[in-house]
Amino acid sequence: MPFLIIGIILITVFFIGSLISYRMAFYQSNKQKRKELSLPNSQQYKEAAGPMNEMVAELLNEPFEEIYTESFDGLKLYGRYYHRSDNAPLQIMFHGYRAKAERDFCGGARFSREKGYNAIIVDQRAHGKSDGHTISFGLKERYDVLSWVNYANKRFGTDTKILLYGLSMGSATVIMASGLNLPENVVGIVADCPYSSPKDIIKKVIKDMHLPPTLLYPFVFLGALIFGRLNINETTAENEVKKSKTPILIFHGEDDRFVPNEMSAVIYEANKAMVTRESFPQAGHGLSFIKDPVRYKKALTAFWERVLK
Repeated sequence: MPFLIIGIILITVFFIGSLISYRMAFYQSNKQKRKELSLPNSQQYKEAAGPMNEMVAELLNEPFEEIYTESFDGLKLYGRYYHRSDNAPLQIMFHGYRAKAERDFCGGARFSREKGYNAIIVDQRAHGKSDGHTISFGLKERYDVLSWVNYANKRFGTDTKILLYGLSMGSATVIMASGLNLPENVVGIVADCPYSSPKDIIKKVIKDMHLPPTLLYPFVFLGALIFGRLNINETTAENEVKKSKTPILIFHGEDDRFVPNEMSAVIYEANKAMVTRESFPQAGHGLSFIKDPVRYKKALTAFWERVLK
């Protein structure tokens, strides 16, 4: 009898711990999805607030068309289409974890506008106006990338050259998507501050919380598996980039305190033939463009010109 009681207690502890882990790491309620647009509360972002708020205001005032596509598992995915020029290349942009597309791509959208490229800025699954409540750290989102590419090809034709652009979780998403059988008109991928795998970034965040990653990661894994129907060890950005036939440009700040700069180095080392990497001293998470816009634009322009030939 004591062993039975101990067993029931252990099962209960694992169940409750897994549920809490799922709710903390993966779940987004409708209220969370509709949260107000704001910058992270950190010193690095406070220093960047002026130019970022200016670019966000520009993007919010720009006319767009609301569009939708369907995911492989039946979710309705929302995006904003910004038309700048007929027959121009198309950028499809994917934002980060629990972020807003308008914030993450305020700089990217401005530069896209300057270049005359058309753009689709999406709400990732479980964010904004898109369906879903489980964030999968790029594992399911990579197939959503393919859904948006197929939407673009059906609407604009396969002669339209497509550039994928991701930031933070969005950058890991597009890198993981590079391992899929992407259409030939997807000519380039830009990834700003990607992590090497869902497991790596989750364990790093647990450590940042001054908690033991080795002890708590099993609860996170089980929570994702039981409540999110998600195997977070399914694959990694490092593994998927090895399959890529699409050129990739990575940007990463060397003072990134959320996704360590070393994670993008791991991705680069996995496929040097297809990946170019630009590392920015003193730049925080997603702030390389803000820290050194001249160098960022120069590298981005050179990459676009190369892949769009």
